[in-house]
Amino acid sequence: MAGRHYSISGNPRPRSPILLFTLSLLALSLLFYIFSLATSPPRAVPIRASQNPNVDYSFVDSLEKFLTSDAHRPRADPASESDVKKLDDLVSKRETQRLYHDTSSLPSAIRVYVYEMPAKFTYDLLWLFRNTYRETSNLTSNVPKHKKSKEDKYYETEAVHSIDYWLWTDLIAPESERVLKHVVRVRRQEDADLFYIPFFTTISFFLLEKQQCKALYREALKWVTDQPAWNRSEGRDHILPVHHPWSFKSVRRYMKNAIWLLPDMDSTGNWYKPGQVSLEKDLILPYVPNLDFCDATCLSENQSKRSTLLFLRGRLKRNAGGKIRAKLVAELSGAKDVVIQEGSAGEAGKAAAQSGMRRSVFCLSPAGDTPSSARLFDAIVSGCIPVIVSDELELPFEGILDYRKIALFVSSSEAVQPGSLLTLLRSVSPAQIREMQTNLAKYSRHFLYSHPAQLMGPEDLVWRMMAGKLVNIKLHTQRSQRVVKESRRLCTCDCKRANVTGPDPLYQ
Repeated sequence: MAGRHYSISGNPRPRSPILLFTLSLLALSLLFYIFSLATSPPRAVPIRASQNPNVDYSFVDSLEKFLTSDAHRPRADPASESDVKKLDDLVSKRETQRLYHDTSSLPSAIRVYVYEMPAKFTYDLLWLFRNTYRETSNLTSNVPKHKKSKEDKYYETEAVHSIDYWLWTDLIAPESERVLKHVVRVRRQEDADLFYIPFFTTISFFLLEKQQCKALYREALKWVTDQPAWNRSEGRDHILPVHHPWSFKSVRRYMKNAIWLLPDMDSTGNWYKPGQVSLEKDLILPYVPNLDFCDATCLSENQSKRSTLLFLRGRLKRNAGGKIRAKLVAELSGAKDVVIQEGSAGEAGKAAAQSGMRRSVFCLSPAGDTPSSARLFDAIVSGCIPVIVSDELELPFEGILDYRKIALFVSSSEAVQPGSLLTLLRSVSPAQIREMQTNLAKYSRHFLYSHPAQLMGPEDLVWRMMAGKLVNIKLHTQRSQRVVKESRRLCTCDCKRANVTGPDPLYQ
C-alpha cells in the first residue's frame, strides 16, 4: 500500500516520536513565516552600488576619485589681466543688452503711497520759489551786483537739487499722462511697498529765515513720525529727499532709518554723521544739469571745435575735500591746451561754462565742499569726457551704469604730481576718445529729468534701484516687529554705533 513502510517480516514499522516532533516544529515554523509575510508591510529593496558601476555611493570612494581626477584640478596659473578684461567686456556687453534692448528686465510694479502733507510743506514752498525767482529775475540795474549774484546762486543751487520736484510731480500725475508704468501710486497705505515724503527741504533751507526754517523742519518731522506707517516700520520703507547736504540737517538724525535721496555719501563725516547714510540703505541721485543738453546734432557740429584738451570753470577755492582744486589749479595753470576759469552764477556764467565744455575734449571734475558736484553732469550732457579727481565720490545708479565707459578716474595724489595728469590725457588714443564720446551721447538720457518722466531717465532708474532694496527693507521691518528688547541688536555694515541721539542706527 502506498505510503506505508513495512519491516522484513511484513508488519508495519512504528514511527519515531522524535521524528514526529521535528516535523511538527518545521510545520509550525513554516506557518509562522507565511503568516508574517502576509501581515508585514513590503520592504524596500536596498539600492546596491553594484546596480550601477558608474555611480559612487561611498564618500571615501567618491573622494578618492575626485582628488585624483585632473578634470577638477584648479588652474595652475592665475587669471591674467587679459582674462579679466575679456570677462569684463562680456559682462558689460550683456548688461548693455539687458539695459537697452531687453524689455523683460523691467522690474515688477513698485507700489508707492505718496503722503498728502499740508500745503506749507509742498505747494506753498513751490509758490515761494516761483514768486521769489520772478522778483529776482526782474531786479533792476540799481540793485547791487553782489546781491543779484547771491540770489542767482541760490536759485541755481535749488534747481540742480530739485530732484524732489521731479519725482513728486511724476508720482502724482494722472496715470494716463505717465510713461513709467512699473511704479504706481496707490491710495491705501496697506497696499504700499514704499512711502514718499513730499517735503521740499532744499527750497525751505535757502528761502526761509533760519529760525523759520528750523521750525518748519520740526513740524514736518512731527507730522511724518506721527503716521501709523512710519511707526510700523520705524521709517525703513519711507523715502526722504534730502539732496542738498544742508537739507533737513537740524532734525534728520531722527529720521535716519528712512531711505535718503542724496547727492553723495561724504564718508569724511563733514556733512553726515557716522551711521546716518549707507549705500545699502540710501540712494545717490544725479544733480539736475545746469547746462543745455547737447543732442546728436549738437555733438556733430561741435566735434571739430573741441580744440581744448582740458577745461575747468568753477569756484577754484573750496573747503574740506575741495582743497584739491587749489592744488590742481597750481599744477595746471598756464599749460598748453588747458583752460581754467573762475566761475560765476547767472546766465553769463552758464553761457561761459556751456561754451567751454562744448569746445573741450576733457572736463575736469574735482571734489568740492562735498565729493560730488553738478559739474560732472554738466560735462556729461555737453559731450565732454569727465576727468574725476575725487577719492571719496559715490556715483548715482552705479548698480546699473558703468562710469568707466564715459569718464576717467584719477586719484588725488596722482593728479597733483607734476605733468602726470596731462601726460595721461595725451596718451588716450583718438579711438578711445571717440568711443567714450559715443557712450556719453548714449548715457546722457540717464541724467535728464523731465515731465513726464521718461524710460531710462533718472526718475526711472531711481525706481529700478529701489526695486533691489525692497526685500531687504521688508526683512528688517518684519524682524524689528518680532525682536524682543533684550535681544542682541543687528549692527550696521561697519558694526559701529552712531553717537547721536534719536533712533538706533540703520537696522535695529
